[in-house]
Amino acid sequence: MKNGLTSQANLNETLNTKDMKVDVIIEKGENEFYSAYMDYDGFDFGLSGNGYSVEETIKDFLVARDEIKECCENMGRLFPENLEFNFKYDVPSFLAYYSDKLSLAGLQRITGVNQGQLSHYITGKSKPGPKTTERIEKKLHAFAEEIRQLHFV
Repeated sequence: MKNGLTSQANLNETLNTKDMKVDVIIEKGENEFYSAYMDYDGFDFGLSGNGYSVEETIKDFLVARDEIKECCENMGRLFPENLEFNFKYDVPSFLAYYSDKLSLAGLQRITGVNQGQLSHYITGKSKPGPKTTERIEKKLHAFAEEIRQLHFV
């Protein structure tokens, strides 16, 4: 029983933390269907969302958050006060989500990955390997840093 009390006390301490940010993984699955799930097991609840676009999936995930928060309140259970999410994408989800903002030709110039291959990642015809995923991420971060340092005169 002591372990149960200790773990409940730790959970209560975690839930009462002022600012808490947890990772949410967004993945593109079969049939153009996306899923989002919380990559954190420190709560006694889980959150997930689904949809046919990244936007729809995030919206569904946030609805699930609101519903579980309400459920916790109704049951007299704690829910994190300032729970925030850090959305992380698999490569196909990222490409699909930003394809209306960044062209595949532009992404090819930034990442060095052929736009035909990038298109295959979006459609699910192929998946990038770990090295390619890492390279895309590093190149995009470098590009974002370059943009962040931009100043107009």
